[in-house]
Amino acid sequence: MQVSKITGKFDVKLTPDSPYATGVGGVTLGRMGLDKTFYGELEGRSQGEMLSAMTSVKGSAGYVAIEQVVGNVCGKQGSFVLQHFGIMTDGQNRLILEVVPHSGAGELQGLTGTMAISIENGQHFYEFQFGFEASAEPTF
Repeated sequence: MQVSKITGKFDVKLTPDSPYATGVGGVTLGRMGLDKTFYGELEGRSQGEMLSAMTSVKGSAGYVAIEQVVGNVCGKQGSFVLQHFGIMTDGQNRLILEVVPHSGAGELQGLTGTMAISIENGQHFYEFQFGFEASAEPTF
């Protein structure tokens, strides 16, 4: 499988929603709607949901999220789903974003990959490493 790497910017809007559960013992549980617009070789929009847990210790929290991206990757139209797993321990981040297996549709069928996110001066950036399952590999 050929792996490609692309980078770009994205805008994100988080909309707080009523949580289903209430935290106890100094933990705050949160739920948010997620709306993103991607720019660059990944161009499109995504919507999803995020669940979070903030502890009473500053800089320690966790979140999970699912978002479906609709648009194009290097000119190939379709959609795919990203799953997030984020942990912050005393201000140190560990973040995993991965394409949900078999979630690719349209010309993105068979898409696999991981995404890294960084924030610089308030602007969000992505680095997307991706490929296609051997049976679905398009030519770029």
